[in-house]
Amino acid sequence: MSKRNTPQRRHAILALLAEQGEVSVDELAKRFATSEVTIRKDLAALETHGLLLRRYGGAVPMPQELISDSSQPVSRYKLAIARAAVVCIREHARIIIDSGSTTAAMIPELGHKPGLVVMTNSLNVATALSELEHEPVLLMTGGTWDPHSESFQGQVAEQVLRSYDFDQLFIGADGIDLQRGTTTFNELLGLSRVMAEVAREVIVMVEADKFGRKIPNLELPWSSIHTLITDERLPEAAREHILARGIKLICAAA
Repeated sequence: MSKRNTPQRRHAILALLAEQGEVSVDELAKRFATSEVTIRKDLAALETHGLLLRRYGGAVPMPQELISDSSQPVSRYKLAIARAAVVCIREHARIIIDSGSTTAAMIPELGHKPGLVVMTNSLNVATALSELEHEPVLLMTGGTWDPHSESFQGQVAEQVLRSYDFDQLFIGADGIDLQRGTTTFNELLGLSRVMAEVAREVIVMVEADKFGRKIPNLELPWSSIHTLITDERLPEAAREHILARGIKLICAAA
């Protein structure tokens, strides 16, 4: 199927999954007469939107306990944060979008921003960008694939990033330490810091419930962050703490 038929194929995959209870990459590639690489991209995109869970060689339905009561597969807080982030982007901007579900929630809105140049280390983000009607100029870092973060990392990726300069970096976090900055479970920190170095504005996108999480790995110190976008649930004390550091704070209404 061509790019324009990608949504149709993905709807068919979900229907088949609901009918059978599980699907395999091999089976889907044969059924839709396409490559296994394309099917894996489909499954990755559907997982990003909370519609299924990938497992080795295929996918299974999302467990009921993980499905939100909301009709939206992505939480309304993430969607609100994503919308607020897109408002910050100027036409013809050069931006970096890091891997992660919150940053990926921006993608559907980017088709309305003409002339964008977007660098990413995420195959999921790259795939979603390539399916926009008005597709931006897409750059990939390359590098070493990290299955934990499902993104490219390492020295090659860092070297590629240092070959460019960017207006903005959009990056998520596993946690926010009010004393130190953004934190992560991932021990591969180098690429995030290089991303911050080559961008004139670093914009962190994170849901309010991630504030105060005890995570050991410091990703970006507050001195590297210019703007933080979160949701309206952020406590007043945390707001005051962030603003006192001179950081622009946006609390998006869900």
